[in-house]
This record gives sequence, C-alpha cells and structure tokens, in this order.
Amino acid sequence: KAEKPELMSGDLTPESIAAAIGHLMPKDAIIADESVTSGRGLMPFTAGTEPHDWLSLTGGSIGIGMPFATGAAIACPDRKVICLEGDGSGMYTLQALWTQAREKCDVVNVIFANRTYEILKGELMNVGAENPGRKAFDMLEIGRPDLDWRQLAGGMGVSATRATTADEFNEQFKRALNEPGPHLIEAWM
Repeated sequence: KAEKPELMSGDLTPESIAAAIGHLMPKDAIIADESVTSGRGLMPFTAGTEPHDWLSLTGGSIGIGMPFATGAAIACPDRKVICLEGDGSGMYTLQALWTQAREKCDVVNVIFANRTYEILKGELMNVGAENPGRKAFDMLEIGRPDLDWRQLAGGMGVSATRATTADEFNEQFKRALNEPGPHLIEAWM
C-alpha cells in the first residue's frame, strides 16, 4: 500500500517539492500540471495521498498550466487547485495570474524556476539537432535579466514568495494551502 511521503530537508529539488506536495496536499485537490521537465517524477509521490484529480498536459502547447489551473478553480471554487508550472512555459500565459487575483481563485502556483526552456532543449535533441550552436542555445536560457516571479505575481495582485531550500518550500506551501485565494511560490532551483 502506498503511503504519504515524508517531508524532506536541505536542497530544493524536484523530489523535495514532490514530497511536500504528496505530504501536504488536501483532500479533493486538483493538480494542474505543466511541470514537464522538473515534474516528471511527481506522480509517485502522490500515490498514497488524499484523493485528488490530476490534469495533465497532453502535449502540443506551451503555457497551458496557469490557464488550466484558473479554469479548474473557477469551475470548482470549493476545491484547492495546485498549479505546477515551469518558468519558461509560464511566461507564455502570465496573465492568468491577473485573472486568478480578479476572480479570487483558490490556486497555489508552484513555479519551477530553473531559468531555462529545458523542454525546448529536449525537443531540439529529439529532432536530431545535437549541436545547434551557441546562439540557438542562448535563446533557450531565461536570463539577462533573470525573471522575478514574486514581482511579476505581485504586480498582478497575487501573493508570492521564493523558496530556495526544501524547508522554505515546505513552510511556504503549507501556508499557501491554508490560506484562501491565489498564491505563487517561486521554487528557485
């Protein structure tokens, strides 16, 4: 029988985030998942958790995570929604945060901030572009300037924090789950 994972300490990793989600997720939560490269190993950490629904990316789109979560929160206002989003894909549909604030959506947005379009790098490899060159790879990095999701979210009316360790993430995620309305945690990895 699958059991809830224990919270982890130390470095902030995809596994420590997955353990926190599996350990703290409330009953009947809805997960809107577009954390493809950082979140591939998340599902096993939720096998022993409270009953929940998982909305998965089906491919062919970048940026669906936050709109997915917003729609779920509007459709099911009595359920906590957890949005798992990459920082690169989140930039495609950032305005969903404004809608979450305006509509008072009960969403906890977790931004996997690895500061790169990792999914697109993988797609380059999938089509055989093993060395597309420095300029092409440079276009797949998110920097100059680095994104600050706390400021981006705050500018749209969403409370936001940044976690740099597993302990910080555990505390911030627990707090966000226990407060109504939209929240954003920038998981700085």
